[in-house]
Amino acid sequence: MNQIDKLNAVLSYIKHSFIGKDEIIDLLGISLLAKENMFLLGPPGTAKSAIVRQLSNCLEGGKNFEYLLTRFTEPNEIFGPFDIRQLKEGELVTNTEGMLPEASLVFLDEIFNANSAILNSLLMALNEKMFRRGKETRTLPALMFVGASNVLPEDEALNALLDRFLIRVNCDYVDPDLLHEVLLAGWKLENAPATQKPTITPEDIIALQKQARLVDLTPIRKQYVDLVHSLRNTGIKVSDRRAVKLQNLIAASAFICKRTEANVSDLWVLKYIWDTEEQIEILEGIINQLIEKSESEAVHPQALYNKLPNPEEVLKEVAYLTQKWQTASLSFEEQNIIKDKLRYVQTRCEWIKNPEQKQYIQQEIESLWQKILQTI
Repeated sequence: MNQIDKLNAVLSYIKHSFIGKDEIIDLLGISLLAKENMFLLGPPGTAKSAIVRQLSNCLEGGKNFEYLLTRFTEPNEIFGPFDIRQLKEGELVTNTEGMLPEASLVFLDEIFNANSAILNSLLMALNEKMFRRGKETRTLPALMFVGASNVLPEDEALNALLDRFLIRVNCDYVDPDLLHEVLLAGWKLENAPATQKPTITPEDIIALQKQARLVDLTPIRKQYVDLVHSLRNTGIKVSDRRAVKLQNLIAASAFICKRTEANVSDLWVLKYIWDTEEQIEILEGIINQLIEKSESEAVHPQALYNKLPNPEEVLKEVAYLTQKWQTASLSFEEQNIIKDKLRYVQTRCEWIKNPEQKQYIQQEIESLWQKILQTI
């Protein structure tokens, strides 16, 4: 079995254990190939840590580091204590055995509890894959960092931490229709004897990461540039640095499908670059609209999975835009951003199945357009 088949076998194995979590598991695979970090937002009990732990168990020869952060977490708990023997000799050397600096896969739960004592070290580890303490500097072997939290950060200092995670995924409870399958899979996972599981080594992953960088992005370069401009006009921040790094995700989507060239469907990964929960459906509307026009073959399965919009969320977005429009002294640029967002919300509204909900929301959208026209 070649290396990419090994990775796909591991992802398939995890999907059978965690019903309804295919989206998250596929994105873990994409993140691994792209060598980018991934953030999971969701309430307790949604299998965030269990999925990452299962992936780590399939990483043969790799070490896993998992930690629940609190406001009082100290550097020693994450990076390791100072070596007492060398401390007696006047040398500040960290004993990293079993700690983050030696891990192939790192999972940090409640990451936004990070305090000032560990924040700078964490930022360097996430961004540069480096650990620095005093005179000591070392490269980290981590293939990927996964962070999780129940809430998004409100403190501006912690926004820098969120920025280090290129992919952000909403991890919620599974669809009620799948609950029966979830219970069966969970029972099997808890009680079944250990069976032969597919594995992949860190060396395999590193080799795949290098191969993924060889994917040709030329076929989608123009669409990607246009999309970045469109997202910026909608108010979704895509810095030049982030735009460059996002190419790794697009290439990984193509490569995991065993293609040497990217196509428009690979842009599906850009649904997961939101900064706020309000941006989730806006991004889905923009990206899905683009993918639906594509006639590409051999697409990633997740590219074909257009989620139906949640009517409550769409209505919530319309209410937010209405309130925003009524704010005094909006700049010309801010007015254009609201108009662009409203157009995308209007597009999403077309996909709502319930006719009564759809009609009501359309009326609210039309009412806001009337208010906008009155001020022009």
